[in-house]
Amino acid sequence: MRTFNTAAVCVPTKHYMVDLSERIVEIRKLVDDGRYFTVNRARQYGKTTTLTALRSALSKEYDVVFIDFQSIGKSGYSTEEKFVQEFCRLLWNRRELDTVDMDCIIDNLEKWKDSDEPKARLGELFDTLMKWCKNSQRDIVLIIDEVDTATNNQVFLDFLAQLRDKYISRDRDGIRTFQSVILAGVTDVKHLKSKIRDEEDSKENSPWNIAADFTIDMSLSADGIKGMLDEYEEDHHTGMNTEEMAELIRDYTNGYPFLVSRICELLDTEVGKKIENAHDRWTRDGIDEAIKMILSEDNTLFQSLTGKLNNLPELKASLRSILMEGTKLTWNPDQRDIVLMQMYGFVRNYNNSVRIDNRIFETRLYNLFLSEEEMKSSVFFREGDLAKNIFVENGKLNVRLILEHFIQTYHQVYGPLEEKFKEKDGREQFLLYLKPIINGTGNYYIEAQTRDQKRTDIIIDYLGHQYIIELKIWHGERYNESGEKQISEYLDFFGLNTGYMLSFNFNRHKEVGVKQVHVGDKLLYEATV
Repeated sequence: MRTFNTAAVCVPTKHYMVDLSERIVEIRKLVDDGRYFTVNRARQYGKTTTLTALRSALSKEYDVVFIDFQSIGKSGYSTEEKFVQEFCRLLWNRRELDTVDMDCIIDNLEKWKDSDEPKARLGELFDTLMKWCKNSQRDIVLIIDEVDTATNNQVFLDFLAQLRDKYISRDRDGIRTFQSVILAGVTDVKHLKSKIRDEEDSKENSPWNIAADFTIDMSLSADGIKGMLDEYEEDHHTGMNTEEMAELIRDYTNGYPFLVSRICELLDTEVGKKIENAHDRWTRDGIDEAIKMILSEDNTLFQSLTGKLNNLPELKASLRSILMEGTKLTWNPDQRDIVLMQMYGFVRNYNNSVRIDNRIFETRLYNLFLSEEEMKSSVFFREGDLAKNIFVENGKLNVRLILEHFIQTYHQVYGPLEEKFKEKDGREQFLLYLKPIINGTGNYYIEAQTRDQKRTDIIIDYLGHQYIIELKIWHGERYNESGEKQISEYLDFFGLNTGYMLSFNFNRHKEVGVKQVHVGDKLLYEATV
């Protein structure tokens, strides 16, 4: 019986996985056109799985060699000669695994890989590789995975320079070389920055500037996820609505392959410990349980993301500004922080603006930033935690009561609002108050489409029920009426009849507290601080 897989390569005979055939067809066009290119995507984005499927598809026509630079240790990049030795070792090991004819170069590979004192240089290696390409009955495709381990050193740049030279010679001089070279990793080697001799002497933009742009979308579509769930349903007969489930999973993950597979993996296994009936498990409630588990686990993906934030504090500051302050960033491919945030998977380009890639990442980042505030002994977190038991009635949140108690806490701590107050302060403090109330039972996320300096919608999923709370600064009665209309329309979208508004109002004669307002057939609870 197949399973869902989040560790290493997915294999169709062993694992439930999205059909990659259309993606493979698109990538193959680049190979058939003789392109050299980089598949750079964030960690656990399905690169190796995709390239494994590509190798299988290409092997019917090409000789495909698939090597992994993770197999080269640090010392393998210390000198040109050591790198040649390690590269020959990798080729030697692949000669049978990839069923590729290397007879014309096998003597050199064996001699160089086993040498006690490596002496062969890159020039000799490439002379040998070109001999191989010239004598091969079929065109050769070279795939190199995990090139990140090779970046930031001169030997790798020299290796790329040699590839570039042979690529140019192919078209200029008619020399037969690799049909295609594919580099895979998180780092886009077209934008390498490597220190060469000292701090002042550096190279920006590697010799890989010959590479074609790789614009193929590697996220998983709702249709693709549905196809995977249909296969699962054929085996398990849960009675799930695969189309609805696929849409929900896509909505939370934006098609991030690891997150899609992890949700399904948890639904198939761990969620069953809480919801035994499979029909009840493969529902929105089951997804909510799976997401709670993901947000609380220390998986390899989150470890990688957190490591990047710790090593690049400027990225962390940018993400905090986007989330906690509602900062709008215009997409700019020349802005280093934006490029890095995208490369590591934190953000995406949405209508020419920077947006956090998916809801799970967004909530995880909110939890990180809020936890840092908790460490500073936040009174709002403490008060929310102390009062949390009074806010749940018959399995439902009493959001009106939460708003009332938050207002009381706010005025006890700060008194009247001051002009120095910022919208991000209110959002952060309310989330700190809310977090312990729903922690372990519900999820929340911030609706990116409505988040700005004037308005923020918080959406809570709690035991199968949804609650929408609009946070905003008071900008007058006319703006408030516009906000009422907007949240009414938003409630329609979610199929809800009741919504909540929390306004931070600087007027001296304001009416503090919570009141009911009817907008059409919707009931709004409007809270004013």
